[in-house]
Amino acid sequence: MQQEQNSSLRPASASTELENIISYNALAISRYYLLRPWKLLGRTLVILWYLGGFCLQVIGDQWTRQTEKNKYKRAIQLREVLTRLGPTFIKVGQALSTRPDLIKKDYLDELIKLQDQLPPFSNEIALEIIEEELGRPVEDLYREISLDPIAAASLGQVYRGVLYSGEEVAIKVQRPKIKRLITLDLCWMRIASQWLGKFLPLNLGHNLTLIVDEFGEKLFEEIDYINEGRNAEKFAKNFANDPDVKVPKIYWEYSSHHVLTLEWIHGYKLTDLDLMRAAGLDPQKMVRIGVISGLRQLLEHGFFHADPHPGNLFATPDGKMAYIDFGMMDQLEEKTKETLVSSVVQLINQDYQALADDFVKLGFLSPDTDITPIIPALEKVFSKAIGKKVKDFNFKTITDDFSELVYDYPFRIPAKFALIIRSLVTQEGLALSLDPNFKIVEVSYPYVASRLLKGESPELRRRLLEVLFKDGKFQWHRLENMITMARSDGNFNLLPTAQLGIQYVLSEEGVSLRRQLIVALLEDDKLHTEEVQRLWSLFKDDLQPERILSVAWSAFRDFSVQGVAGIIPAPSSLK
Repeated sequence: MQQEQNSSLRPASASTELENIISYNALAISRYYLLRPWKLLGRTLVILWYLGGFCLQVIGDQWTRQTEKNKYKRAIQLREVLTRLGPTFIKVGQALSTRPDLIKKDYLDELIKLQDQLPPFSNEIALEIIEEELGRPVEDLYREISLDPIAAASLGQVYRGVLYSGEEVAIKVQRPKIKRLITLDLCWMRIASQWLGKFLPLNLGHNLTLIVDEFGEKLFEEIDYINEGRNAEKFAKNFANDPDVKVPKIYWEYSSHHVLTLEWIHGYKLTDLDLMRAAGLDPQKMVRIGVISGLRQLLEHGFFHADPHPGNLFATPDGKMAYIDFGMMDQLEEKTKETLVSSVVQLINQDYQALADDFVKLGFLSPDTDITPIIPALEKVFSKAIGKKVKDFNFKTITDDFSELVYDYPFRIPAKFALIIRSLVTQEGLALSLDPNFKIVEVSYPYVASRLLKGESPELRRRLLEVLFKDGKFQWHRLENMITMARSDGNFNLLPTAQLGIQYVLSEEGVSLRRQLIVALLEDDKLHTEEVQRLWSLFKDDLQPERILSVAWSAFRDFSVQGVAGIIPAPSSLK
């Protein structure tokens, strides 16, 4: 494959030991710089000048009891210091903005504003990098290329070009010597974490060196354009059948570790409301596409875009949502996806005991944590955010309150969930800029409810039963709420879901459920006809007799007499 060939490309001037480190390797980086201590010393002096000065002022505030008065001033100052220290520290600030278990709310609010835009580097150097990486003169590679970059960020800059075949392309060129600065900073951070970590008054929850290593791994993935190209192709494959999502094509013949050529996306930034409306695009529709595609990333594919800010999302003229920049991605395990689905439902049902259990499963709390005193705290935070109605849910409100909660209790945020939180907060903020009345749960909960009701996997079916049965009793109101919410999603079709449900009840896997359903209908020594009638009233208008018979016949087809007999448990099993 072309990308495999290009993945081994090395520029002629990049044959050093450092440049040949493609994946993050803490030992190799440390070995390189410990043999060159003058580089570490010089960078240390720069870092101490900026960070040391900031820390001294914070300490001075404590001595003079001015901490509360100056907290906002210091938060702004920290953002400015990180920007001056360059790309690695800018990325550190962006990462910290998603870690309420490490940073207090006052600083979180300011770090969220942290931008990674820096002045562009010279065009001459950029063209030299392209030629060195791709092994051909620029004029032989591109029929046209813009005289100046159209965008510049902390890790690279982008030019607009045209191939000789006529396709319009975006050409990403990485900043020169970026790996040298990043590895030097990572080496310094690792040494500092080993020496100073135990003295830092932070609720780290686990070894600070491991946090540096997690950060280093993600940063190395982001500066490897071959990795970004593969991420884009995987993302495109996941959404190949989605008519609302657009992913740019990667041109591997014109790409390497430090240069990436991809399809040019014609469209409008989601913050350009006037241009979108002038083009006949509906901002509310774009909000829905963005939220649903984000949920599909997390709960279906498990492979999600961790940096969906306005510069990485575009509305195309034909009404699609275009994603670009796939450097910051992550993958969730199947078990994590299913636990996320159930935790959303537990949240809406305000079952804080079950929600605390899910937090343990997701890694927010260690398995040996006593969750008893945490449950009331969760209730206080989430009940206030959700209010009496689902539409009152606001994710930003929850994250603000939760940031205080994790500082008082033994919470820690796993690295993957730091990225998820960043993604969700960014998406909600973007959605609110398009529609001030937008509530993320009004779109997401119907989707989650329909996913659970469909029960597409054994794990999802198990999660559904956990939601519907509490303390051995069937929760009729929960099923009613879930069906109501699922039906508010125009893509939810009740009949196929009913067919899957019947097939499951009749299967070997459904033996236990059959018993539980009969007990549920007869529990408390009464026949729960009222609850059944309420459920029937939700969807009776959508069901026609011939369609019901068709679904029932499909479910019962090829089912043995013994299987049918198994539906009715022996009387002893009901005792």
